Amino acid sequence: MSKPSPVGTVMIAAARAAGRSLARDFGEVENLQVSRKGPADFVTNADMRAEEIIYTSLTKARPGYGFVMEERGIVEGTDKSNKFIVDPLDGTLNFLHGQPHYAVSIALERDGQLLTGVVFDVAKNEIFWAETGRGAWLEQRKLRVAARKKMGEAVIATGTPWMGRSEESHITFAREMAAMTPATAGIRRYGSAALDLAWVAAGRFDGFWEHGLKPWDVAAGMVLVREAGGIVEEINGGDVLKTGDIVAGNEDILAGVKEQLRHAASFGRAAKV
Repeated sequence: MSKPSPVGTVMIAAARAAGRSLARDFGEVENLQVSRKGPADFVTNADMRAEEIIYTSLTKARPGYGFVMEERGIVEGTDKSNKFIVDPLDGTLNFLHGQPHYAVSIALERDGQLLTGVVFDVAKNEIFWAETGRGAWLEQRKLRVAARKKMGEAVIATGTPWMGRSEESHITFAREMAAMTPATAGIRRYGSAALDLAWVAAGRFDGFWEHGLKPWDVAAGMVLVREAGGIVEEINGGDVLKTGDIVAGNEDILAGVKEQLRHAASFGRAAKV
């Protein structure tokens, strides 16, 4: 059994503290004051409270570290090597609708490399954590990506574009589903990219793909998947944290998902001819 580093321990504690706040608010979700931040992109009092708890906790434990946070934005630190990438509530729409599938996600990036990732599934009280060279863990159980090699046996997770996204993004997703569904055992859309990636690391999902995500959606999960023996790539070969276009899985399933995405792209090219 591996134990998290001191900074990993601090991150886990911060995630748990934020999770306790979210759990209290989840019990009174119908009373939350909700404001609109954009089409189908809500921010709640619960979200802000959880982020403040994380910020205060991590700043006290690691003064000088910078932050990239969903609500607060970029906070420059005096320590230019280290920054935390934080999503205090991944799965906000689930949360607002009383669906118990949401998470706190915290990653540490050092000198441009993702080092540590923590994803806390609040409703199930599951802490997923990983650190480069220490493996990926669910509490004290070591994680490993699923060993399935055939797409026809695989369950793949994804996320759908929502209201306010471009018409092209919806058309692209429809093409990708048309290519993916006949090739797999099933497609799942649960509404939390952080948990999707944590579940890939745990072998609950065989693979995952999505477009247009933010760094705080995926940073912690990327560490989890890689330390669980999986592969995370940008769909077109770029930088996931810049484009938000991500595919993950073991070597065989990753290749299968990318092949189906290429088929979907060819549908689009043929339609334009």
